[in-house]
Amino acid sequence: MSFKLRIAPVKPAETGEVYDVVIVGGGPAGLTAALYSARYELKPIVITKLVGGYMTEAPLVDDYPGLPDTPGEELVNRFVSHVRKYNVPIIQDEVVDVKRSDKLWCVQTASEKTYCGYAVIIAVGSEKRKLGVKGEDEFVGRGVSYCATCDGPLFKGKVVAVVGGGNSALTSALYLANLASKVYLIHRRSEFKAFKIYVERAEKNPKIEILRNSIVKEIIGDTHVRAIVVYNNTTNEEKTLNVDGVFIEIGLKPPREFFEKIGVKVDESGHAVVNVDRSTNLEGVFVAGDAAGGPYKYRFEQIITAAAEGAIAADAAFKYILSVKK
Repeated sequence: MSFKLRIAPVKPAETGEVYDVVIVGGGPAGLTAALYSARYELKPIVITKLVGGYMTEAPLVDDYPGLPDTPGEELVNRFVSHVRKYNVPIIQDEVVDVKRSDKLWCVQTASEKTYCGYAVIIAVGSEKRKLGVKGEDEFVGRGVSYCATCDGPLFKGKVVAVVGGGNSALTSALYLANLASKVYLIHRRSEFKAFKIYVERAEKNPKIEILRNSIVKEIIGDTHVRAIVVYNNTTNEEKTLNVDGVFIEIGLKPPREFFEKIGVKVDESGHAVVNVDRSTNLEGVFVAGDAAGGPYKYRFEQIITAAAEGAIAADAAFKYILSVKK
């Protein structure tokens, strides 16, 4: 069954209109923050490049309570529909800056619009990490992909490789096994970080060949990806595998540069340092989801934990706004 993302058109807010809270990011953390803000009878707005975030790329979500075996896009539609119930505007745009203006925080976008509010909740998630090997950038869109559900159908009946050892890599390999003739699953370590159930399913799938203790050293092709060079760091063996596509799932990179630009303190990994209530060193600015870090952050990047952080941030923002608007 195929699901299409359904986002109703919304008239952009006029520049200068004041909101209670401006939510930057429309993934599970941002959408949940919007829902809770609206339920607190605040006036929220969501500004996001991609509605749903990486949730849209999940072939299947099986760890969100009450909604087993749910395609990512369907789950996004459920989130959005719930937020729409409260008439929260969702603007698709890129936020480029956040600045203080008296009691307000003003968010500036790539389309040169400004949205101001008493508080800002940043839930932008993180970007996909790259391998950084020869041929990767050259063949993006020509065999190199970072999204199995987006590009998987292009490789029906072909041979592909998935690089990574977490849940995203394993679920992508399992999804691609339904389309491709063969899937190489390449992981640099002997043990996977992914849930045991995903690993067991991959090990039992006759279309998936797992290459442990291995890394991709080079991606080779002409007009399209034709092969990869794989190195085994235990045996020191190097071999070339003929593949038509390479799906890279090696984790996420936080938006360090963006945080440093607006003045949010970051930890050694580039995640925003947050307190228990998701507040930051900037009064009125909160960070929730994958982009949050610091000593009070338990690194467990799941939809349910991102949603929980969005709810926590909304509650903290509500209390902050009450104090500011006295």
